[in-house]
Amino acid sequence: MKGFGDMDNFCSWSGMCPGNNESAGKRKQGKTRKGNTYLRSMLCEIANAAIRTKSQFKDKYKTLVIRRGHKRAIITIGHKLLRVIYCLFTRKKYYERTQELIIRD
Repeated sequence: MKGFGDMDNFCSWSGMCPGNNESAGKRKQGKTRKGNTYLRSMLCEIANAAIRTKSQFKDKYKTLVIRRGHKRAIITIGHKLLRVIYCLFTRKKYYERTQELIIRD
C-alpha cells in the first residue's frame, strides 16, 4: 500500500473517485475516472451486497439514493468501502463494527 502514497491516490487509481468539475464557485456533476475496471466492477457488486446488511453502508445508501439515484449511490458506497479497505490494510486490523475506525465522508 506504500506504493500509492495515501488514500486519495489509491481511490483515484481504482477509478472510484468523484469527478471534479467546478467553475465560478459552482460545483457541477463530474464523471468518475477510468481506473481499474475489474476492481471497480467488483466494488460495485460488493456495494450492492453491503446495502442489504445492517451496517454503516446501508444508512449512507438510504440518504444518498433519494437525492442522487441508485447508480451514483452505489459508486459512493464503493468509494467508501475502498477507503475502509485502505485503512484496514494500512493499520493491519480486522473490520469491526465500532466507531473506532473513523473515516471522513
